[in-house]
Amino acid sequence: MGRAELAIFTNMCMIENEKGQILVQDRVNPNWPGLTFPGGHIEKEESFHDAVIREVEEETGLRISQPVLCGSKQFQTEADERYVVLFYHTTRFTGDVTSSDEGEVFWIDPHELENYILADGFLDMYKIFKDAQLSECYYDRKEMYLF
Repeated sequence: MGRAELAIFTNMCMIENEKGQILVQDRVNPNWPGLTFPGGHIEKEESFHDAVIREVEEETGLRISQPVLCGSKQFQTEADERYVVLFYHTTRFTGDVTSSDEGEVFWIDPHELENYILADGFLDMYKIFKDAQLSECYYDRKEMYLF
């Protein structure tokens, strides 16, 4: 059995401002709607670092800097591809918040998350962003695990 497998790489970034608020996106995609952090697909031959900066700017209007990798999520797709989401965090950004066709983007206090419809599994992912003792959210075909 070979070690190579098909994989899809994506990213997501939690951006915090000086007031302790987080930037969220209310996604309109019917495949994964609800509140989440901005991010998206990593293009072929694009660095993970450059991809998260590009995706955040496309979806929010903000130009982030010094994104720090803080965790991951992974699962197998129905086509048996490994789907990997790299989690980033930053407090450094410039620009003005501008929503995109991906969904409305706005700042909220973290305790307000419970007042919104969240994207499926987002609270589990948020735990990884906030808890330095956690680094991975892994879904097998039956269960979800936090490591």
